[in-house]
Amino acid sequence: MKAINLILLLIVIGSLGYMGWRKIPKFDDGQKAPDFTAQTFKGQDFTLSELQGNIILLDFWGSWCGPCLQENPQLVRLYNTYKDVQFKNADKFIMVSIGLEKKEDSWHRAIENYNLDWPYHISHLKRMRDPIAKLYGVREIPTKYLIDEKGNIIGVNQSFEELDAYLAKRAK
Repeated sequence: MKAINLILLLIVIGSLGYMGWRKIPKFDDGQKAPDFTAQTFKGQDFTLSELQGNIILLDFWGSWCGPCLQENPQLVRLYNTYKDVQFKNADKFIMVSIGLEKKEDSWHRAIENYNLDWPYHISHLKRMRDPIAKLYGVREIPTKYLIDEKGNIIGVNQSFEELDAYLAKRAK
């Protein structure tokens, strides 16, 4: 009986370790954000490095993801609060959303229904096999990367309180 309990305990510990590993982001604070080029949902060419000089929140989400949809009102509030603010050493705050989707119509409908009014929405319609998600090591959603005006990652999966505090501190 003790052997069975020990084996079960090891399986539980191993599973928890694996789940924790899955949640670890690929990049840490201070690392350069990997550049990518894609098309927005409106067909415009987009390259992340062209936004250098701005504070960027790179948000990986899905219209089919309950926790993502629950966060959308907070994203909208954050964007509306800071989209026109002047920052110390940065031009402005920009949101870039990467939709890990399979169905384009569901993605577009979610953008509209949740008032995700920023211009940078990208999806390759490959869900978790999206090349940008792979580049950033996204293993679960929602996942967020905060990128400074120099193109460096300065926060990964921060709370909305932490994001708000950072942006408020940087505002002129």
